[in-house]
Amino acid sequence: MSDQNNADIIYTRVDEAPELASASLLPVIRTFAAAAGVTVGTRDISLAGRIIAAFPEGLTEAQRQSDDLAILGRLVKTPDANVIKLPNISASVPQLTAAVKELQSQGYDIPDYPETPQTDAEKEARKRYDAIKGSAVNPVLREGNSDRRAAVAVKNYAQSNPHSMGTWSADSKTVVSTMSSGDFRSNEKSATLTADQAGPVRIEHEAADGTVTVLKDGVEFPEGCVVDATFMSAAALSAFLEEQIAETKDAGTLFSIHLKATMMKVSDPIIFGHAVKAFLKPVFEKYGAELEAAGVNPNSGLGALLDTVKDAPKSGEILAEIDSVMKARPPMYMVNSDKGISNLHVPSDVIIDASIPALIRAGGKGWGPDGKEADANCVIPDSSYAAVYDETIRYFKETGALDPTTAGTVQNIGLMAQKAEEYGSHPTTFEIAAAGTVRMVLANGDVLHEHSVEKGDIWRSASTRKAPIEDWVQLAIDRQAAEGCEAIFWLDETRAHDAELIRYVRPILDAKGVADRFQILAPREATRATLETIRKGDTSVAVTGNVLRDYLTDLFPILELGTSAKMLSIVKLMNGGGLFETGAGGSAPKHVQQLMEENHLRWDSLGEFCALGESLKFLADVRSNPKARVLGKAVDVATQGILDNNKSPGRRVGQPDNRDSHYYFALYWAEALAAQTEDADLAAHFAPIAKALAENEETIVADFAAVQGRPADTGGYYHTDPEKTENVMRPSSALNGIIG
Repeated sequence: MSDQNNADIIYTRVDEAPELASASLLPVIRTFAAAAGVTVGTRDISLAGRIIAAFPEGLTEAQRQSDDLAILGRLVKTPDANVIKLPNISASVPQLTAAVKELQSQGYDIPDYPETPQTDAEKEARKRYDAIKGSAVNPVLREGNSDRRAAVAVKNYAQSNPHSMGTWSADSKTVVSTMSSGDFRSNEKSATLTADQAGPVRIEHEAADGTVTVLKDGVEFPEGCVVDATFMSAAALSAFLEEQIAETKDAGTLFSIHLKATMMKVSDPIIFGHAVKAFLKPVFEKYGAELEAAGVNPNSGLGALLDTVKDAPKSGEILAEIDSVMKARPPMYMVNSDKGISNLHVPSDVIIDASIPALIRAGGKGWGPDGKEADANCVIPDSSYAAVYDETIRYFKETGALDPTTAGTVQNIGLMAQKAEEYGSHPTTFEIAAAGTVRMVLANGDVLHEHSVEKGDIWRSASTRKAPIEDWVQLAIDRQAAEGCEAIFWLDETRAHDAELIRYVRPILDAKGVADRFQILAPREATRATLETIRKGDTSVAVTGNVLRDYLTDLFPILELGTSAKMLSIVKLMNGGGLFETGAGGSAPKHVQQLMEENHLRWDSLGEFCALGESLKFLADVRSNPKARVLGKAVDVATQGILDNNKSPGRRVGQPDNRDSHYYFALYWAEALAAQTEDADLAAHFAPIAKALAENEETIVADFAAVQGRPADTGGYYHTDPEKTENVMRPSSALNGIIG
């Protein structure tokens, strides 16, 4: 249950490794913040928490919990908002069903996720679950645009202590392959609504026989809103995938497909399913009826397919056919070659913004089924942003790998407020049931957008409102003025959506007298220009839409810093509040697995440290609390201490882990507060705490080391037991006695 009432700062409860780390870090934060009169509450936006909140009917009073996401959604629209948001699961269907099963095993009377709902109850359950899966959290909380950059301390450390980088060679066979027609990019239409067009819009499908089905009604679009519509041809996609499988086989490389099946929770799982069917085409041709009867859903991945087939009639035949086809296909890029988990096993296992940068950092190499590294064909079906990765790979083939010791940095100003751009498209994305025409019809009866579609095509609409666009441009102007460096709007005037945004951008830049300080470049050209800038050691500000914000704030940090989890991410909420995000969570599942097996958590909380410092300083300004500013400045000193003294978690059991780093963060924070001269009361308060933490260092570190090397029990994966988790993450009685 949430314990937030009227707290000054809200610290979100999430999932996996970041949530485990919170059990250790949050007591430190609360104890220190209390000395400045600052209260820290929590709200539960975890996958399990959102499921529990959505299905209260069968739960006991003790099991029920409030809809914290909805509560936070209201808070971020107020000037009082001060939220530290940790990375949460954007659940794919396999993750959602796994969480449901875990909750049911814990005694929660929650319905199964209905793949094919039939009854009214199943349809209602599916409606609620569909509101939970995918990027359900971020569009609600991001009521402002994004300002992401590497903290100075983090960047300095990365240059002084460079991470490993793979070697690029000009003859690397690694390539990016994308569709040239029939995809979302090529079919996109976009328009900016005038005053007489604003209002409710109806999305309808007219079949070849004249039957009209309303897909969505009453979607409200205000004046000035940029409204897009597009579709991906299922036939073109299938042909493209078959072509790429054959070309990968001929090239002798690994086959890999890179999607965003979590954020793009409707379209990308369907595309993923097409890839599964294409890779196993002979199996589906021969045993399609049996697979359908068994309940196989290729959108859930190869892993779910294999599990389902085991209990099906003719399972032996089908499994033998699968094995035969797999041997004839090109080797697959692996998520975990030791455990046989391939690129196609689970749709949420290969997320493009993390998977492609990791491959690029490794010199274009991915892990094959033989446990060895190899070049890969990186298949990105939609061409909207594939050019970014293609140009990056081409560039490094020409120039060799980036040198982290001398590389400059890329900051990002991202347009994401009020569900801007593609990530707001889930309620208006549809798999077409029959050939015909899809139309967006305005309230006055005019047709805004129209597409001829075939059965199985994926049609979607998205929108970007005027106020977020104007706020985004101003945020870019402010950031460029602060840095005085290169700044590029990553917009392609030949793409329908981007052309509408450019019509906003240019007049604002002209009116502000700063047009000469910005370039407007298509993503491919912007990628090369930016790489050349940071290779020289300089700074570039990338001003991008929502999807590229997500992609670039993984790509460049992974190359510059070795990880995207250490970025400073500030969301200046449009109504005056602040949202402080703590980094990416893509590697969190592996971290949890290691904790469960070896009681070693290698999650690095540096992102949490950075967000905490900014949150406290923001609070100091809006609440006129100078003590909070002292705390925030001391957080920066402590963060620098973690880096300077190499107290970040190690990767292997026996090395210091996340708990050690939290102890040292507390030590350095207390020492900084005891040493500062701005607030004598705070200095006096923390002097004995700093002394106790320092004097007990040997004991505390020994307590942490003693628990490593054996399994840890947190009582669950998606829904942990608080007491068990606290026992695992706070094993030092000496530290607990000091912190409380």
